[in-house]
Amino acid sequence: MMHKPYARRLSVALASVFAIAAAFAPTASAGILVESATDCEDQSLSRPFLPWLDAAQYTLAPGGDAESDDGWDLSGGAGVVSGNEPWNVTSSGDSSSMGMPAGSSATTGAMCVGLEHPTLRFFARSSGAGLFSALRVEVLVEDKLGVIDDLTLGYVTPGSWSPTPAYLVTANLLPLLPGSHTPVAFRFTPQGSGNWRIDDVYVDPYGRH
Repeated sequence: MMHKPYARRLSVALASVFAIAAAFAPTASAGILVESATDCEDQSLSRPFLPWLDAAQYTLAPGGDAESDDGWDLSGGAGVVSGNEPWNVTSSGDSSSMGMPAGSSATTGAMCVGLEHPTLRFFARSSGAGLFSALRVEVLVEDKLGVIDDLTLGYVTPGSWSPTPAYLVTANLLPLLPGSHTPVAFRFTPQGSGNWRIDDVYVDPYGRH
């Protein structure tokens, strides 16, 4: 049986340990994705990939129609160029796409997704791409400390205009915003030689069908 004085000393010691641990525990810190994410409740849904037998409901990523550079973080010569994907799934009046030469990258603005099974899909084409060329697709996710992590979702192989596969956002999503939402952004980076174009970047934010 534990003596009472010893028990009291042990309780005081444990309380001190817990207090010290709490004092040095990391606290949540909003980073750039949380601060710049668009309104989670203000997402217009549509089925742009229905002609390809994909009935999922998608919302356009910030600047996803690539009609201007607005909403994009661009480097290495990436930028909007003339020529839309041929099906004009967003608007019949669209006339541009995002051009990315070798050595460049293009990153969407931050947007909200749910914690279920968000997916990403878009249109892509390449020109002058070599045998080992590809377009890397990444998701950028912010952790509770405000640190931005990146995770490769997959690669697009060279070819003419076509819809890409639906890339599952398999990142460890944290509910950093109300309603179990989290902010993400998507980065596209050519690998190897050649030029790439992407257009009409859509996200199924909650895995709904």
